This record gives sequence, C-alpha cells and structure tokens, in this order.
Amino acid sequence: MNSIVINIGNTNIRFGLFNDENCDISWIINTKPYRTSDELQMQFMMMYQAHKIDAEKIDKIIIGSVVPQLTYDITRAIHKMHGKRPVTVDRSTVSEVHPKSKQMGTDIYANLVAAHHLYPGKKKIIFDFGTALTASCIDVNGETIGVIIAPGIITSLNSLIHDTAQLPEIELVKPKRVLGLDTVSCMQSGMVYGFLGMVEGFIDRINEEVQDDCFVIATGGVSHVYKPLTDKIHVADWLHTLKGLYYLGKDL
Repeated sequence: MNSIVINIGNTNIRFGLFNDENCDISWIINTKPYRTSDELQMQFMMMYQAHKIDAEKIDKIIIGSVVPQLTYDITRAIHKMHGKRPVTVDRSTVSEVHPKSKQMGTDIYANLVAAHHLYPGKKKIIFDFGTALTASCIDVNGETIGVIIAPGIITSLNSLIHDTAQLPEIELVKPKRVLGLDTVSCMQSGMVYGFLGMVEGFIDRINEEVQDDCFVIATGGVSHVYKPLTDKIHVADWLHTLKGLYYLGKDL
C-alpha cells in the first residue's frame, strides 16, 4: 500500500511517501500561514512532479498537525489532488500507547508511537529537535512516563540574533574548539555545546528518575548535529515522527 504521510509543524511541513512501512521519499517545505488551499495545492503538485509521484496511485493520505489553522486548508488541497479525504490523526487516535494527557501534541504522541513500534522491550526517550526541544519518555508497555518541553535550538538562535545588535546569523555546526576567538565560533559553541549539555543532563536526570538506562532516539531538523557528539543518543532518525503518524493512521 502506498501512503503519503504529512506532518504539519510550526516551522516545517514534512511529507513522506511510504510503501507499506518503508518511507522511500521525503521532503520539507516551510510552514507559512495565510496561504489558500489553492496555493498549497499548486505547491504540493510541484513537489509531486519533482519526485515523480502519481496522485492516483496513492492509496491513503495521513495527516498529523500541531498547527490547527493550516490543517483545514491542507486537507482541502490534498482532497482536490487525490479525490479522497485524508485521515487525520491526533492524541485521541487509539494505539498501543497511552498518552495520559489531553494536552499532548500530535507530534509528541507520534514520536512515542513510533518508538513503541520500532524499539520494543525497553524504556525509551525521544528527543525532538524542532521549534521546541521536547523529550518524551515511554515504558515497555506503552505507558507514557512524562514529557519535557524546552526552547528549541533554532528558536533560541533566532532570538539571540534578533535581540542583539552585533551578533550575526550563523550556520549551526560543530565549532573546531569549545572556546572560540571570533564571534561566529563563539556562538556556534554556545548553541551546539550548550544544548548538548542540556540534552545530556536531561538524559541523566530521566534515567535516574525512572531507574533505568533508557534507549535514546533523536529526531527533528538539527538532530544530525548532536548525534555524533555524544554516545548518550543511540539513534538519530529524521523520519521518526512521520513513522509514528503512519502507524497511527495505517489501519483507519
């Protein structure tokens, strides 16, 4: 079965083409408010053409969203393109995972669902390096243990640049040294090693609280920057949230 899975986030909208449980192709567009469904449809069609995707050969479309104002317009655009309504999943969608909170975001719930399916038999922590930095923890039975929400890396970097007169925009990469001697390397060290320290600290404190050595998964836009810098993160997977949305919607 061929499925298109769409994750509507605050910063980006990620698409994935799934052949059964395998995501063969994925792409990202920026989340921009105040676009009509016709504009979205044209942009989606261009991406389909670029990736040689035939809308008529897609059996199911699954949408998860944390941006309610975009959900309707994207649903309408997808309906026009495929001639069928997409399946929308959220924290109320039944799965083997118990969210335990009516306030849990769809993305966090999808991360827990994917972790439960892909890495059974152990407690897990999922770090999502998105607009916010979230850490969610789940036990071996699918029970949610808890969640942490902190400022996101890119969000913090943009705020730092915006609110200071002389700090430039920088590329988020590992600097050559922890202690920099120029503005760019100093900022890179602060953002990379500062947030790495936060992540490693969260892992240690969570492990202590749950009295276990959790399996740690990283996902989200800048997770690839942090995975090589620590052995506390076991797996980095950009498609982790999409996989969770797929598991939530595949049988609906």
